[in-house]
Amino acid sequence: MADGTTRDKPWMFRTYAGHSTAKASNELYRKNLSKGQTGLSIAFDLPTQTGYDSDEALARGEVGKVGVPVSHLGDMRALLKDIPLDAMNTSMTINATAAWLLSLYVSLADEQGADRTKLTGTVQNDILKEYLSRGTYVFPPAPSLRLIKDIIVFTNSEMPKWNPTNVCSYHLQEAGATPAQELAFALATAIAVLDEVKSSGEVPDEKFPRVVGAISFFVNAGVRFITEVSKMRAFVDLWDEIARDRYGVTDPKLRRFRYGVQVNSLGLTEQQPENNPYRILLSMLAVVLSKKARARAVQLPAWNEALGLPRPWDQQWSLRLQQIVAYETDLLEYADIFDGSEVIDRKVEELKEQARAELAKLDSMGGAVACIDYMKEALIASNAARIADIERGDQVLVGVNRYTETEESPLDSGAEGILTVPESVEIEQVAALQAWRRNRDEAAAKNALRDLKEAASEGRNIMPPSIAAAKAGVTTGEWGAVLREVFGEYRAPTGIGADHAVDTERLEQVRKLVEEVSGKLGRTLTFVVGKPGLDGHSNGAEQIAVRAHDCGMEVVYDGIRLTPAEIVEQAKEARAHVVGLSILSGSHVSLVREVSQKLREAGLGDVPIVVGGIIPPEDVNILKQCGAAAVYTPKDFQLNDIMTGIVGLVDNKVEVLAEAGVPVPPLRAKEKVRL
Repeated sequence: MADGTTRDKPWMFRTYAGHSTAKASNELYRKNLSKGQTGLSIAFDLPTQTGYDSDEALARGEVGKVGVPVSHLGDMRALLKDIPLDAMNTSMTINATAAWLLSLYVSLADEQGADRTKLTGTVQNDILKEYLSRGTYVFPPAPSLRLIKDIIVFTNSEMPKWNPTNVCSYHLQEAGATPAQELAFALATAIAVLDEVKSSGEVPDEKFPRVVGAISFFVNAGVRFITEVSKMRAFVDLWDEIARDRYGVTDPKLRRFRYGVQVNSLGLTEQQPENNPYRILLSMLAVVLSKKARARAVQLPAWNEALGLPRPWDQQWSLRLQQIVAYETDLLEYADIFDGSEVIDRKVEELKEQARAELAKLDSMGGAVACIDYMKEALIASNAARIADIERGDQVLVGVNRYTETEESPLDSGAEGILTVPESVEIEQVAALQAWRRNRDEAAAKNALRDLKEAASEGRNIMPPSIAAAKAGVTTGEWGAVLREVFGEYRAPTGIGADHAVDTERLEQVRKLVEEVSGKLGRTLTFVVGKPGLDGHSNGAEQIAVRAHDCGMEVVYDGIRLTPAEIVEQAKEARAHVVGLSILSGSHVSLVREVSQKLREAGLGDVPIVVGGIIPPEDVNILKQCGAAAVYTPKDFQLNDIMTGIVGLVDNKVEVLAEAGVPVPPLRAKEKVRL
């Protein structure tokens, strides 16, 4: 080798995949493995992530859209057919229902005759960041921490090679976190988890270092790769300090910062998507160039993920990128190329200092769980600043806010350029689920659910009764219903009341328009922002709500996971002038159709609906036929333009009413903003 050392082994190659059905996803997995992928990364659909079966009302329109539906052991069998689990490293992106999906996985491994001690893989299992960013939480913080603890205790004893929790800062960056916030909030979450395990007394002191060593992380990487390299080296140093000083871990191997990475999907653009492969490569370099801080597993988004679900060829393109860097370059032949760099060292120390200060603040406020509201508001403020920088052009996005002129792309093939999930998938999945229930031993399932409920109520470890329930044919929705009954449900803070910098000069024109239209209406223009369905990606909805408030509108936004009926009830109660729906799960057509219908039934058919999300161009006209007055996608990055469009829709309605001779009430004092 170039420096006389042995060539390093490459990181694990993964693609984040799963869609439609377990059978279709299994075919995709085996195809990707045959192309040189070395580990699985399973994407579950939203009902599975939030503990619902495919035939429940809240699951309507969401089945198989952003991942694969897994409702019972039969689905898990089909998902991993012909894949020996004792020879596969499997990552499961699952949080609130992690204990259940891991139970299904263990049950299948037992069926295969696999030795549990040989199973390798990860459950993401990070509930705290779900409250802050991703939104697939179910239970309140205390029982959520208890479930994480139960998985850690169980795997420490039964599955020593398994990563029982994967502290995930990926979605924190997507929610607007600065590098220092990403470092501090993720490390504070890991501390909260380890403190929970330690205080439980369920792991002997002599075995606790192994618990620390089993903690893994899942991070984000963007194109500012000098900063990202420095952030990862800071993560390595800070985690080593915490493991040594807070938990007394003396073995350096057990203090290693072990992490997987998903390259930043937030940085991918709908405009000129052919630029995205360059962004993906630069982001990947940030987590593989530094040997000291190199990722253990890498999964890359596809170039067209800002447009919709990628096709197998799109995923292959990203996989080949990893393989070229690992096998064709000489990267793995050298020691760390950043050691001794004054620039990197200075940036690393700067980030560590900022992160330590933030960690100290969180600690003084009672730790991560006590600081959920504070962290959420900090992310909202940081994201507002990021968006404002893009709008002003201070943060350049090539093809978006600069160099927008473009030739027609030969890669753009319209609807055929992305994978679409047909509506028949949900019908077939529901029929198969109902057949599963009919054919199982009902008495065994009921007994297993009874024991599960008793275990949850009594504080026993949730894993053994969950595995027994999986083997008895219990479904995801039944498992979720039992724990909801025992633990209750939770609504995380929205954070949209956060203090943030407001560019009043750029808002002046929009504010005048809001005032003018409010005068015509006789009261402040009222905007209900809703997130129907199970999609928890709330960053866009939050920033729309914040900007609408900054423009002078009265805003009603109560967070994620609302039914269409609940959104319509909000509109009725608030006497809304416009309703905004944010949908990123691909279920936009069915949800918009349902909200529009219920508005008409409530006598609010004249209230315009605006829709935002990752919406293919060919669906825009369909949404308008369903009742949408305007549709916005990621290419509409100027929020003030969106606000102007919304005000214009309301103004047009006022003009129509005036022409029809409908009287307008006099302007009243501005009503209180609902945030």
